[in-house]
Amino acid sequence: MPTFDIVSKIDGQTLDNAVNTAKKEILNRYDFHDSKSTIELDKKTNTLTVVTENDMRLKAIQDSIIGRMVKQQLDPNALDFGKEQYASGNMIRKEIKIKEGIDKEAAKKIVKTIKDSGLKVQASIMDDQVRVQGKKIDDLQAVIALCRKDDFGQPLQYINMRD
Repeated sequence: MPTFDIVSKIDGQTLDNAVNTAKKEILNRYDFHDSKSTIELDKKTNTLTVVTENDMRLKAIQDSIIGRMVKQQLDPNALDFGKEQYASGNMIRKEIKIKEGIDKEAAKKIVKTIKDSGLKVQASIMDDQVRVQGKKIDDLQAVIALCRKDDFGQPLQYINMRD
């Protein structure tokens, strides 16, 4: 029986390259001259920490990171922008979480969308991914097309297509 998995993963090395390129871009900008802004990627906890002086610079850094991610073919929907916190002095800190894996709510929404479509497939939630089974590969490809049309709040990849 043909199957495939729906997952939400982001390539760590490509993300690291995008963040490093954004850092270089920010350091070379004239409006960031004499700035104490920092961008740090913690690969263990999948968080990106931005510390800067004001909201304008914070917005510019976020835009730079998003732009670099798009150029590296990474989906910026994988970023979860939290609230700004005031760090020591006049600095602003922002923690940006990188979403990995499909959370329970999104998985339930994906399964419901697949079941409501009327296609003859079974979708089941397995940890942080959704497995889809069907008798025909054409039905599985229809499910992929259906999921690509819908927005589930995070980037989706379709892997492990087996016959």
